[in-house]
Amino acid sequence: MRWPRAFEERLVALPRNGERTARRSFVVCGDDALALRLVEELAGRYRAEVTVLLPDEERNQGPKIKRIAGVRVIQADRVDVDALRSARIGTADALAMVQQDDVGNIHAALTAQDLNPRLRLVIRMFNMSLGHGIRRLFTDCAVLSDASMAAPAFVAAALGEVEPSHFRLPGRTLYVARRGEVEARNKLCGLAITLSDDPAGTTAPDEVLPADQTRADLVLAIADGGGPIAVGSRGSTRRYRLGWTALRSALRALVNRKLWLAAAALVAVLILGTLALVVQRLGGIGDAAYVALLTAVGGADANAVGDAALKITYAVITLAGVALVPVVTAAVVEAVVNARLAIALGQLRQPYADHVVVVGLGNVGTRVIRQLDEIGVPVVAIDKVDNARGAEVARQLGIPVIIGDASREETLRDASVQTCRALVVLSTDDIVNLEAALNARTLQKDIRIVLRLFDGDFAARVEQAFGIPISRSVSYVAAPAFAAAMMEREVLATIPVGRRVLLIAEVQVAAGSALDGATVSAANVAGEAWTIALHSHLEPRPTWQPPASQPIGAGDRLIVVSTRAGLVHSLARGSAAATPSPEPEEAT
Repeated sequence: MRWPRAFEERLVALPRNGERTARRSFVVCGDDALALRLVEELAGRYRAEVTVLLPDEERNQGPKIKRIAGVRVIQADRVDVDALRSARIGTADALAMVQQDDVGNIHAALTAQDLNPRLRLVIRMFNMSLGHGIRRLFTDCAVLSDASMAAPAFVAAALGEVEPSHFRLPGRTLYVARRGEVEARNKLCGLAITLSDDPAGTTAPDEVLPADQTRADLVLAIADGGGPIAVGSRGSTRRYRLGWTALRSALRALVNRKLWLAAAALVAVLILGTLALVVQRLGGIGDAAYVALLTAVGGADANAVGDAALKITYAVITLAGVALVPVVTAAVVEAVVNARLAIALGQLRQPYADHVVVVGLGNVGTRVIRQLDEIGVPVVAIDKVDNARGAEVARQLGIPVIIGDASREETLRDASVQTCRALVVLSTDDIVNLEAALNARTLQKDIRIVLRLFDGDFAARVEQAFGIPISRSVSYVAAPAFAAAMMEREVLATIPVGRRVLLIAEVQVAAGSALDGATVSAANVAGEAWTIALHSHLEPRPTWQPPASQPIGAGDRLIVVSTRAGLVHSLARGSAAATPSPEPEEAT
């Protein structure tokens, strides 16, 4: 059924879940960059009353938050009952917990719900599997991951894409591709029928979310590690381990450089000794080498007869041989120990080509390496500590992890930056990030660099001075989504299709709504919305690609791909609120 435009506009404007027309009141807990951006978004774009709870107003982003007009700041060591009451949580419309502490955020949210049962809760989580499970503990709650939101932008930049085409949703990474590039079992839904004479997809598609899904040439698919490599990739993405360069790099990673130099110097002495024996007419080159080797390994056979030059030659060869044996022994022992340690830690350093190097295995870095691995792109990771949050994830995925300072050229060489397709620098230290980017350019002049810098002014100057494109900060990407969640909008991701935009969103099914008791096929509306997953309130994980005949019940959540108008209609059908009768279509 097609809804009249006049009714659609009024539906968008209607208050949702008791939303007041008066100025809304929000509480934000946190003092990092995301908290700062979120407060700016709420106070500026939405004109809301904002109270911020933070541990110290003079640390982190506290001073900048204090300077935002109309924002009330409360200093509290912990978010407990007293702190929440001082923030007037009893009359607040929504609370955002954006500290980087999953357990602390959950505890504070439970406390806040006891004080105000009707409170809208927005919780920042890294562990989204846990996050989707704890949503059932709350009456009105959104669980978001800023790392998951920002990761697609970094992945797209690393692969040379204009727009993000990979999206991390509960337990899955989804990506946009042409139908012929995806196995049938991985197709979720057809997105659009694009113009045949516009392979770049820069103009509006012929049709989005078509009723006949087999006609859509642009599809949304599940990434399983075997999907197509992003646009712009050419040639093999396999690791190469052949040739002298590979052998030299592997040996250099296993043996100390000083031992190599010492061994090389002693071998050079033996070679010079062999040549000296040839000059002294002690047979040909073969005989001279034979005598020199036995003298070096077995010790000298002292002979007082002979000229001084021959005696000196034998003495030098003998001393070189005596020194060479322990040096070679030390080199072999070190290589064996290093190899075993590297295998145990998953750090065996071998040269790669056409891969992506990711620096920093924090929240965002972990999401980036996972998404790259799921779409089949080889990855090498770098972090300065071996217990970083994403180190264990990398080892589980079989991704090599280089432990070292990414600002050093030696560390970048170990990650084969000189032959990689892109360098993604995501550590939390702006100076280290910049040094890594500049050193990478010395190793590979035309390398694609995706650089994360926290200081906006510094980022602009770096881009101007060094010509390094700067990716926006994670907080810049995520803050609008957190603010929208506080306004009760459940958009998970956006998909650009030519000049149109499709939304991936979540629709809650209320008891007594039009969708309560319906089937998945009834929720699908051609040209407007298509269901790609059904999250039953009785199941911990969503069911992807649910059958069309699967029933929908109260408390279930649908994950849909929709147009803007389609999302409005889906939200209305999932709501238990009384729906006004549609007005007649106006003549055009």
